[in-house]
This record gives sequence, C-alpha cells and structure tokens, in this order.
Amino acid sequence: MANLLTILRMILAVVAIEFLFTGHPCYYIAALFLTLLVIVLDGLDGYVARKMNEQSKFGSVFDILGDRVVENFYWIAFAVLGSVCVWVPLVVVARGIIVDGLRSIAFSKGYTAFGDSTMMQNKFCKFLTASRFSRALYGVAKTLVFLMLILAYIPNFEYCDFVTVNQFILYSNIQPYLILAADILVYITVALCIIRGLPVIFESKRFLDDDKN
Repeated sequence: MANLLTILRMILAVVAIEFLFTGHPCYYIAALFLTLLVIVLDGLDGYVARKMNEQSKFGSVFDILGDRVVENFYWIAFAVLGSVCVWVPLVVVARGIIVDGLRSIAFSKGYTAFGDSTMMQNKFCKFLTASRFSRALYGVAKTLVFLMLILAYIPNFEYCDFVTVNQFILYSNIQPYLILAADILVYITVALCIIRGLPVIFESKRFLDDDKN
C-alpha cells in the first residue's frame, strides 16, 4: 500500500507539472492543490508503512526514489518555466546522484539511508541527515518553496473564471513580495539540500576504504 502511494504521488506530480505548462491561471491553481496533495502523500506513505507493518529495505529505497523523482521533476519544470535559475536543478540533481550513488554502496553492505540500520553512525551526521527533525525541516522547506513558486507566477490571473477585479488588483500588488519570498525559499531549500547531503559523503568514506582493503 505504501509503495502504491509513492507511485501515486509521482503520477500526480506529473499531472500538476503538466497543468503548469498550460499557462492557464485556473490550471495553475489546480496545480497548487495537486502539489499540496503530492506533499501530503509524501508523509502519508511512511505512516502507512509503519501502521501496516510494511517497512522494508526495498520500501525505504523506493520511498527515496519517489522523493527524488518528484523533487527533480518540480525543480526542472520551474527552471524551464523561468521561475528559478538553471543552476538550481543542476545542483539538486547532482547532489541526488552523488548521495544516492554513495548510499547504494552502503545498501550493498546491509545499511539503509534511514531507520534502525541507517548508514549514519556519527551522531551529528545522523542528526543532519537522518533525524526526524532534519527530514521534517527539509520537507517543510520543499513544501513552501514549491507552493510559493506556483502561487507567485500565476500567468494571466485576471482571466481566471472565478477571480474578481479586486482579487486581481490584490494579487498584482502582492505578487512582487510573493516572488521575493519564493526566491528566498529557493536559497534556503537548496542550502538545506546540500547540508543534508554532506554527511552522507563523510559517512561513506569508511565503505570506500573497506572496498580498497
């Protein structure tokens, strides 16, 4: 069930991104709610796995795979749409490739990214990468930045069927502040992405040294 939820959120992410490329304001608003649903499912699949006793090494890897697919899809889409600079998805994708490659080495030796068999042994590294606080903080950051990037760049807002003149004027007045908030959140989220990846590189050294021996 948990793995099905992971698949579902990947599909919904594709639909939401497709809505963004229509350029229609109403579809942007629909994409906003779909993105929120994708994020809710991200937290729900782990909860379902624990409640239904479906936790497994494959499930933990598949959950990370789902996170990576959804995250990369959104960042690349935002870059194509011009909402973020191209360096943002390049950094996020590169970080993901490096971290997941190193985690695959640890996985081959019986370790997982999170949970009881986590590869993170150093307490500080474990806190930065595998703690619930760290994962929740990064999840909240991604939630806010994805939603804000959609909300801040709604095109042709005045042509949305249910938008009044006053609502359009209000949106036009606050849009520069929404864009500023989105830009700040982009930097914060990318910084967290990098910070959470560095401990994985540090902890992987012992696995790489074992292979040399």
